[in-house]
Amino acid sequence: MDRFTLKSVDGIELDAAAHSSQSSAYRGAVLLVHGITVDLDEGGGMFIRLTELLVAAGFDVLRFSFRGHGNSAGTSRGVTLAGECLDLQAAVEDIRGRFPGPLSIVAASFGAVATVMSLPWLAGSLHRLVLWNPVLDLHHTFLEPKLDWGRENFGPEQQKFLEASGYLVVDGTFELGRVLFCEFANYLPLDHFVASKIRSLIVHGDQDSAVSYEIAADAARSRPDTDLHTVVGSDHGFDSREREDEAIHATVDWLVEQSAPGS
Repeated sequence: MDRFTLKSVDGIELDAAAHSSQSSAYRGAVLLVHGITVDLDEGGGMFIRLTELLVAAGFDVLRFSFRGHGNSAGTSRGVTLAGECLDLQAAVEDIRGRFPGPLSIVAASFGAVATVMSLPWLAGSLHRLVLWNPVLDLHHTFLEPKLDWGRENFGPEQQKFLEASGYLVVDGTFELGRVLFCEFANYLPLDHFVASKIRSLIVHGDQDSAVSYEIAADAARSRPDTDLHTVVGSDHGFDSREREDEAIHATVDWLVEQSAPGS
């Protein structure tokens, strides 16, 4: 593993790690994009375990932490969707220059937002896309939350606190600022995803209490070249080691299959 620092175009330094495969069956490179409140390891270290299997299967891997997350520069209150798009751009440029072969992305939860918003410029060079329990509807996840996690973290009382203080606290630890909250009304990630033609896989738990499984499943069913792997009984983030492993193995198996000649 090569641990290093990326720099976004606005000067924010991002913690990153690159992993080179020594497999004789080289399959390309995979960029891992984490969700909100976590870092380049993803919740419970899922990206570490995913990386190990990807490298063994013949993929080079790059992980990074968005600004305001983990050991990257910036503050959580300063996180914006526009800033995360700049961070993603920096990571894509680095992995393209560092590793040869086709590029795929695995994006988890809120990391899917910056990823699908970037599909218009990524489309020419992105081979495959995997979304884990993706946020595809910002309005019903955050502004008028329909599920338990959203009501707890973004409901009326939290929004009153945001109005008074300029931030609200997600999961008791992550201070989400006013600018990011206002951005939620301005972006439609589902539209970007549906409009793209990138062959994709969605992996989602059907008991997700934070991000709508139904929206993701409907998108998978209605969008061409999109596969859906349902982790039956799972809450957000895959709520047991067994379910985490199911999501990881489904992802690796699909990427291996999609790397075959003619895929």
